[in-house]
Amino acid sequence: MPGTRKLGKPTDQRRAMLRQQVTDFLDNGKMETTVTRCKEIAPIAEKMITLGKKNTLASRRSALSFITREDVVTKVFSETAPGYADRNGGYTRITRTGPRRGDGAELAILELV
Repeated sequence: MPGTRKLGKPTDQRRAMLRQQVTDFLDNGKMETTVTRCKEIAPIAEKMITLGKKNTLASRRSALSFITREDVVTKVFSETAPGYADRNGGYTRITRTGPRRGDGAELAILELV
């Protein structure tokens, strides 16, 4: 797993949260969450898109082992990844939007480029 941020959760809960957030991000193409979560989600999402560019059975199974929904894997492999065929990385962008009302956490928007 990339990064060393604990995000205030034990390992199993953190892994489950990241899996779900990466799945939702790849499904929608855009997500708003805290900056630290964005910095953890972005490299994982980029790895899934890179697996989609390879488009082999092994890469599909590897993506299915992390992404929680099969329809999202199909979308990544058939729609998202071919759009980045000529790009060598940097599929995501993090844009800071300011503090969250309530607890003051720094928010950001994570989106596909």
